[in-house]
Amino acid sequence: MLQKKLSKKEQIPLLIFLLGLLVSIRAFENDWFYDPFINYFQAEFSHLKYPNYNELLLFVNWGFRYFLNSVLTIAIIYVIFQELQMVKFSAFLLTVFLILLLLGVFVLLHYFDENQKMILFYVRRFLIQPLFLILFIPAFYYQKKSL
Repeated sequence: MLQKKLSKKEQIPLLIFLLGLLVSIRAFENDWFYDPFINYFQAEFSHLKYPNYNELLLFVNWGFRYFLNSVLTIAIIYVIFQELQMVKFSAFLLTVFLILLLLGVFVLLHYFDENQKMILFYVRRFLIQPLFLILFIPAFYYQKKSL
């Protein structure tokens, strides 16, 4: 399946569909995922304590959301570049980043005081948003053009 090159006529609708899936993950985040930090970070959180949360449920949901975003990121990268090496490299990087980010969140929640809220905010953002897609596409494009 991955051997066949997609034509431009096939790429555009597929890209729109995949981007729509990414948007739906964001649009329905309150319904689909357990994350008490969504409302916390939307409020004036600088003077608030962290919300009560179930740690296992929180990490499973963040991991699942990261997984969904990663699968869509890899699919979008394949549709744009149609190179298996980029897909494999993206999957490897996304796996490494998942481990590092979840470890970082764990350390922030357990070993740092609540004055480090902005660090938690940004680390969490990398877990729940498809930010790596925004970073990978220009990097791969530049690499492809420079070869």
